Amino acid sequence: MATSGPVWDPRQYLRHEGHRARPFVDLLARVPDLPAEAAGRPPRIADLGCGPGNVTRLLADRWPAAHITGFDNSPEMLARAEPLAGPTAGGGRLDFAPADATTWAPSPDEPYDLIISNATLQWVPDHAECFPSWIAGLVPGGTLAFQVPSNFDAPSHVLMREMAESARWKDRLAGVLRHGDAVLSSSDYLERLVALGCEADVWETTYLHLLQGEDPVLDWVKGTGLRPVLTALADDSAATEAFVAEYRGLLREAYPATPHGTVFAFRRLFAVARTADA
Repeated sequence: MATSGPVWDPRQYLRHEGHRARPFVDLLARVPDLPAEAAGRPPRIADLGCGPGNVTRLLADRWPAAHITGFDNSPEMLARAEPLAGPTAGGGRLDFAPADATTWAPSPDEPYDLIISNATLQWVPDHAECFPSWIAGLVPGGTLAFQVPSNFDAPSHVLMREMAESARWKDRLAGVLRHGDAVLSSSDYLERLVALGCEADVWETTYLHLLQGEDPVLDWVKGTGLRPVLTALADDSAATEAFVAEYRGLLREAYPATPHGTVFAFRRLFAVARTADA
């Protein structure tokens, strides 16, 4: 659901599906019961930045009667998610639709019990400015929950930015990558959500992913953080190969392989904000 236009590759993204899904599972575990459950009606849920739908379908496992809509602005991701659409085992429904997080807002006539977003908002400039309209689009007692990377100071991102800003690459890549302020601090998110009248829970977790294979950190970022570079250089295969080769060497030094795999430390920030009951 990015707004700056990187071209996404669902197959590359899903190469680390298990590791990428774990934060969503941890986020989901902290989401409280939804108002619809107490009211005896099917919950209405929006997944902002659903990607290939692999975690969106986990929502149907917890709320099998819910009407769940995954939103994304990547045609490639939506095409991959579309086969998952349809009735769910509990009588609910899963569907997908194009939308851009910077402009998407719930209809006042169809409020949601839950608006959730997994590893998307870091791609949306000034995304916290959307919180008021999203909170207003919840039923009383509804929840806004999201998870974003909080590792923009990690070697994987710092080295990428330094390369893009170097004399060799800045003419092609200046301004292409996100910077360290792509997400707010945990205290900033807490303050904004509480100011909107929510009961908020904000925390951070550092995952130590033990990745396997050759150059696994490079393989990981090819599915996410490196997408803007790969998109910007897509019309020049020689330049793409040169950038990736240089970056690969730097990553090997920053994330050395061990006999058991390559340790990739990844800090993530979580927020669960529940609105007041009626």
